[in-house]
Amino acid sequence: MKLALAGETVLGGRAGERLAARAPSALIAEEVVAIAREADLLLLSLGCAISGHGRPRSDAQAPFLFCAPPAAAEVLSYLGVDCVTLASKHMLDFGVDALLDTFRYLEAAGIPWVGAGADGAAAWSPLMLERGGVSVGVVAVTDEPAQGAAGPHRPGVAFADLVDGPPAELLKIVGEISADVVVVAPRWGPSFVTAPVPHVQRAAAAFREAGAGLVAGCSAHSVHGVGDGILYSLGDFLRVAVTDPEASNDLGLLFLVTVDEGRPTRLEAVPLALDHCHTRLADPVETAWSARLFRSACAALGTTVGLGGGRLVVEWDRGDG
Repeated sequence: MKLALAGETVLGGRAGERLAARAPSALIAEEVVAIAREADLLLLSLGCAISGHGRPRSDAQAPFLFCAPPAAAEVLSYLGVDCVTLASKHMLDFGVDALLDTFRYLEAAGIPWVGAGADGAAAWSPLMLERGGVSVGVVAVTDEPAQGAAGPHRPGVAFADLVDGPPAELLKIVGEISADVVVVAPRWGPSFVTAPVPHVQRAAAAFREAGAGLVAGCSAHSVHGVGDGILYSLGDFLRVAVTDPEASNDLGLLFLVTVDEGRPTRLEAVPLALDHCHTRLADPVETAWSARLFRSACAALGTTVGLGGGRLVVEWDRGDG
């Protein structure tokens, strides 16, 4: 079993404007799609709602508000996405109606989601996937915004404050998933930091102890190092803006994780270049730069990174991390 993991993907803003006039391939190069489709399952972190309606939240304090047009679902289908995580701080930028539209467009495209729902029970419900006789359970959570949390009769996202550790209820959900491999996909920690902050590392360890075979986080807008079965930040997969000159997000990685007997054993990271509203494979100079950054970030966490077939490789079955 091989899982592909794509980081934060925002299909609103300028990306949405480009979709109005061009095909999905205008946003993601065919070569990237081909690599993503090497995997049995592709999980992607969606960073905005999909809707033709809704209004920007009047109480929003963020400098950027995103909502993708309906054509965004075509991009996900073009990429071959098998699951999107909707636990994002931008999912309610355009209100509840836009969130409900997102569910409808994803359902019409045949793409399941996790991390948001019509009520709290739906938002927290694990998603079960299966390929080749291997079952995968996915849970997604975000640590902001609290006002977007789904409730008993309120649509929203799966919200949990992780600063003092994952809530016992969340760890119980993780521990009770009956699947060959359990994936926890949190959107956590501050943006534009170059390494996982202490409370993120503690939360990751708690998820692993609760039964997660793989933890794949987002939020920082840059790739962090990896630990044993832990990807602290997948980084961005599609860049719509340069938002921090000190923590440039113009390079990324597409992750392929091999699962053997229910345990992640090998990670391959494919270097990407994130041009404005267009993701392509990195060129040799960009690849070398990504390799230096990733190796350094992993070394700080005690993880060794090799090279194989032009990809960055971590062999978890050798005890690294």
